[in-house]
Amino acid sequence: MAQDKFIVEVEPAKPSQNGKPSMGAVYRSLFAKDGFPPPIPGLDSCWDIFRLSVETYPNNRMLGRREIVDGKPGKYVWMSYKEVYDIVIKVGNSIRSCGVDEGDKCGIYGANCPEWIMSMEACNAHGLYCVPLYDTLGAGAVEFIINHAEVKIAFVEEKKLPELLKTFPNAEKYLKTVVSFGNVTPQQKEEVEKSGVALYSWDEFLQLGSEKQFDLPVKKKEDICTIMYTSGTTGDPKGVLISNNSIVTLIAGVQRLLGSVNESLTVDDVYLSYLPLAHIFDRVIEECFINHGASIGFWRGDVKLLTEDIGELKPTIFCAVPRVLDRIYSGLQQKISSGGRLKSTLFNLAYAYKHYNLKKGRKHFEASPLSDKVVFSKVKEGLGGKVRLILSGAAPLAAHVEAFLRVVACCHVLQGYGLTETCAGTFVSLPNQYDMLGTVGPPVPNVDVCLESVPEMAYDALSSTPRGEVCVRGDTLFSGYYKREDLTKEVMIDGWFHTGDIGEWQPNGSLKIIDRKKNIFKLSQGEYVAVENLENIYGNNPVIDSIWIYGNSFESFLVAVLNPNQRAVEQWAQQNGVSGDFDSLCENPKVKEYILGELTKAGKEKKLKGFEFIKAVHLDPQPFDMERDLLTPTFKKKRPQLLKYYKDVIDSMYKTK
Repeated sequence: MAQDKFIVEVEPAKPSQNGKPSMGAVYRSLFAKDGFPPPIPGLDSCWDIFRLSVETYPNNRMLGRREIVDGKPGKYVWMSYKEVYDIVIKVGNSIRSCGVDEGDKCGIYGANCPEWIMSMEACNAHGLYCVPLYDTLGAGAVEFIINHAEVKIAFVEEKKLPELLKTFPNAEKYLKTVVSFGNVTPQQKEEVEKSGVALYSWDEFLQLGSEKQFDLPVKKKEDICTIMYTSGTTGDPKGVLISNNSIVTLIAGVQRLLGSVNESLTVDDVYLSYLPLAHIFDRVIEECFINHGASIGFWRGDVKLLTEDIGELKPTIFCAVPRVLDRIYSGLQQKISSGGRLKSTLFNLAYAYKHYNLKKGRKHFEASPLSDKVVFSKVKEGLGGKVRLILSGAAPLAAHVEAFLRVVACCHVLQGYGLTETCAGTFVSLPNQYDMLGTVGPPVPNVDVCLESVPEMAYDALSSTPRGEVCVRGDTLFSGYYKREDLTKEVMIDGWFHTGDIGEWQPNGSLKIIDRKKNIFKLSQGEYVAVENLENIYGNNPVIDSIWIYGNSFESFLVAVLNPNQRAVEQWAQQNGVSGDFDSLCENPKVKEYILGELTKAGKEKKLKGFEFIKAVHLDPQPFDMERDLLTPTFKKKRPQLLKYYKDVIDSMYKTK
């Protein structure tokens, strides 16, 4: 890898020995070639991040939400850093007056809102473990987390209160105080108090500790500040212990990274908080904003109203999961095709010209200023008009969507990769590097990374194109799984966290995620299939929104269930004289044949082996979703659940072939 640009080697590769697989060279970011960024002075804990910003920027806008006037949403109304601080101190005193002490666990349940952040900061102030509770982990997850983490007090969104009450009587063993972010009804109070649990509205709770003043304990870097439960695609949720040190180290790394590419955060930056705060991705981004005295505005909690909230808030940095960007992409495609021939011709010409210049290495704002002004400015306005960075994380973003947005969004579109266990951002692609399209970029400048060979999947970290399991080392790593030493030992080996994802180094030092280690099965003829890799290849076709591929060792070929793209299918049907609505088109043998043909074409192009071709498909018009328990909250496929849900479909595909 002679032409490494964005990574530097810090340790040589190690051959396989004593039965351990070989490991490729250890790399870190070019921006950390002289060492990792030092810790920011005075920042030892998450509480320091907030406290120092209150001292430095007391009057800056911190948290905002839309006021509702006569049932209609109005402007964003803001609280300053100092105003938020004053409430946080009250919340902390009230928590402590309920007999909750340093090291105890505090649950927070509900959609992002200013009270969520204030409750979290009160936990940070008093050295409590903040434990996000969320129901998308499955029906019994909230109850499981309360009992597993021994949550003593829980803050909850008003409309989630009935959901929380379902955890009684089993949760009563630990949970003694419940606080609604809004109001509580007399019936709710009565019901809860029967169980010996105190229930307060937000305003009542703030009065609770008003006469008392509790000293804030000294927080240490190694103290745990949050336990984030991650779904895992099988088994009980795992509690990931995250220390103050992980978060403050990550912030120093992000600061170094953004400074190195001239995109530093400033007090004028504005962030739209809608990705769940219960996930590490949003949590650390918001910590970065708080660290800079910037502003965080909250959405109204409805995905259909998201674009309207964006238009009102005008964020400067927009973080998204691929699902949201796919929606934006589909919406724009629809607008273009319904805009008449002249408009779509103009759009396509501008697109081709700018795309060509980007591929040649031009910076995005120089690639075609005229196209930006005349054609693409409307897209920019749709995102509020001020976005300078779009960051996608949590799952892979399809290359055609990423390429499209890089051209039309008039801002940098970056893809990142990280896990709860690595405190989110571990890799992120860099602005103005078109050849990083489809990759997650080089490492963030606070971790070391290497690839470990996976012989059973024929991935070799020492080959000329190094491939293997992505392993991470550094201070951003988690402190273990809560009460699960056994699981911690499985993934933490010799100081390296094993992610379970398969990566491939690119010549420029960025990383491409190509597979998942566990998603491997054997067909009846003894051939191994790495299914995630195939889903990436087949899923790249614009006619497919999502694909799940299945095979087992009793069958000799693969089958797939997929969500076709409605627009593409309807367009094809119209051109080929096939009638019917979308649901009936998905049942139509001609449509299936067409899509199977598209998959076969992709397989041939990528020179796949015969057994890697898909021989039968089922088209489901309804996207895979969390409601049917087919996806995790970060949109990863739950394979065992998919198999259970589509069992009859799978059986019939195998019978009829």
